[in-house]
Amino acid sequence: MAEFLYRVGRLAFRRRWYVALVWAAVLAAVGLGALKAPGAADEGFSMPGIESQKAFDLMEERFPGATADGATARVVFVAPKGEKVTAADHRKAVESAVADLADGSQVASAVDPFQAKAVSKDGTTAYATVTYKVASNDLTDASKSQLLKALDTARDTGLTVEAGGTAMGDGAGAGGSAEVIGIAIAAVVLLVTFGSLAAAGLPLLTAIAGVGVSMATILALSHPLGLSTTTGTLAMMLGLAVGIDYALFVVSRYREERAKGREPGEATALAVGTAGSAVVFAGLTVVIALAGLTVVGIPMLTKMGLAAAGAVVVGVLIALTLVPAFLGFWPNAVLRRKDRKRGRIEEEPKDNGGTRWARFVLRRPLPVLILGVVGLGALAVPMTSLQLGMPGDEAKSTSTTQRRAYDALAEGFGPGFNGPLTVVVDAKGDATAKGDADAKAAVSTISRKIGATEGVVSVSPARFNETGDTAVFSVVPSTAPTSERTKDLVTTIRDARPALESGTGATFEVTGSTAMNIDIADKVQSALVPYLIVVVGLAIVLLLVVFRSLLVPLKAALGFLLSVLASLGAVVVVFQEGHGASLLGVETTGPIMSLMPIFLVGIVFGLAMDYEVFLVSRMREAYVHGETPAQAVTSGFRHSARVVTAAALIMIAVFAGFMGESDSMIKMIGFGLASAVLLDAFVVRMAIVPAVLALLGDKAWWLPSWLDRILPRLDVEGEALTRAADTPAPAPAASPSADQDAVRV
Repeated sequence: MAEFLYRVGRLAFRRRWYVALVWAAVLAAVGLGALKAPGAADEGFSMPGIESQKAFDLMEERFPGATADGATARVVFVAPKGEKVTAADHRKAVESAVADLADGSQVASAVDPFQAKAVSKDGTTAYATVTYKVASNDLTDASKSQLLKALDTARDTGLTVEAGGTAMGDGAGAGGSAEVIGIAIAAVVLLVTFGSLAAAGLPLLTAIAGVGVSMATILALSHPLGLSTTTGTLAMMLGLAVGIDYALFVVSRYREERAKGREPGEATALAVGTAGSAVVFAGLTVVIALAGLTVVGIPMLTKMGLAAAGAVVVGVLIALTLVPAFLGFWPNAVLRRKDRKRGRIEEEPKDNGGTRWARFVLRRPLPVLILGVVGLGALAVPMTSLQLGMPGDEAKSTSTTQRRAYDALAEGFGPGFNGPLTVVVDAKGDATAKGDADAKAAVSTISRKIGATEGVVSVSPARFNETGDTAVFSVVPSTAPTSERTKDLVTTIRDARPALESGTGATFEVTGSTAMNIDIADKVQSALVPYLIVVVGLAIVLLLVVFRSLLVPLKAALGFLLSVLASLGAVVVVFQEGHGASLLGVETTGPIMSLMPIFLVGIVFGLAMDYEVFLVSRMREAYVHGETPAQAVTSGFRHSARVVTAAALIMIAVFAGFMGESDSMIKMIGFGLASAVLLDAFVVRMAIVPAVLALLGDKAWWLPSWLDRILPRLDVEGEALTRAADTPAPAPAASPSADQDAVRV
């Protein structure tokens, strides 16, 4: 492996113009393909195998066209305090607003609340439902402006008017200012780390090029592969983060080799052969974690994982080819300014912050280990009360009209009104075989029994399809959509199915957004353990090959579990229990997003293994070259601590940038990922890892002889390369002539 990558690095350095032109051609080709490709489809969210999805599919089959994914807006009218919305002047204002809402080319219907009996019992609140012919992503600016104008006109009459629903989506998502903040902080960290604008700019430039290739490819393939508009979000975030990190490690090793007296070409080849090997295996662990998302069984998540894995692969290829090509163009520009002025390069000092910290841990391995494990364990305790769900408008800021509409409906119609259950009755069996009357009787019996269930406020009249074999009705719970009591109600209704089926000859299924969220949370929770087994198992095998050790991969996996559980506990403390939530601008606490544990495990596992590979591979390299276990730990920290710290800070900056977004779910993702990287990099990798290695000594690198014979030898440490290259070399040439030669080439 190391020798092959050595040749790749040398070739890229020598043929730098060809390498740069090839990547420019690739970027131009995929960019042109992205421009000419049809727009990305928005297929919505689906999860095969859960009851609510089956019920939704049955509705689409039995009620063709009735469940089209058109955008909706629910406009809420609230009378001034002490007045009723049914008063003549307020009623006239509401009817006028409904007429304005219906006046649009994309509007399918706007239902008058007085005709639909959508008025609260106390007469203070009413709502109108506006249905559009197109999905929310296809709404034109004119339709959105017309909706907002109608709301403002109605407000001028003295009514409080708010609106929620898919038509009111603000398009908030990961992107924009979040990436700008992350890149800005990354630039500062790189500049402090390298002390050179060129060295700081090179990883940023190559990472942006890699993200450009990845995102253009995703856009070009979005239509034929059925990728949605959200597929590229994770790919952009991870592609940027790992792209910077991987280039950072190669450039750092290049400077280290130059300090040993290597010529630019040889230093580049050695950097790619050694640090590049770590990049390849670190990238593989990230790819394994992302590709493993297919285990969960959510099509959207599978596509996001595979797209992000592709972006990581591009980042690895960029680090192995384009980075050494750029080093060929500017061999001395990435050195520190004082080294370029002196004409010689100073080697990394024997004693730096990394070595001092390593010696501190080596002197007190047991206290450091106990403190680290106990601290992470304490943070992980709140995770035992984790509640999963899908926060909706109730989690938005009170400054948004969606949140105010949610609160007004909950106050006027009850907390369960915002999350009604939809019951789909399939009477196609025995009931319809006996006639329509029996089918209607069966539906009536099921509706009556469900309506009598404790926790149910009301049941709507059943609506039959044209053939009369399927009916749909709504059930309004007494509790909020995210309440545990609502989840218990759904379970109670479903548990009553066998008895009702045997008595009526018809069966039913429960769906709706509330039931869908409950089912998604249950399925994700059940998929988490298999996902962990697959991802951690494959990564342990990979790390066995990298480190040729039995205990180091096991220690790496256990350390990851500690950090991810602790970060989940921190998320629960802030977003579920509300401690410190106001500092992040979180106004409402509740269940943790269902996909959060999967996202956290998948992304953080890959990144944690990055730091493990980069840090421990230098220790393994020193140990293979004859140093004692303690000396190897110190050497590893001497060469890698500063770079791993910079890489972790860059990751934290990228993820923390998302905490500034207004959407609470994006805040949650940003906080969870940033805290996980913080805990894993600085507690697990920087403290627990050296403490464990110090306690194990030579046993840390033990491998059974039979396993040693089976595993392939890949020479990740580049032992053969360094042995061949450790011949006396002339003094490094950081002179103007070198720069002139680079310019002439």
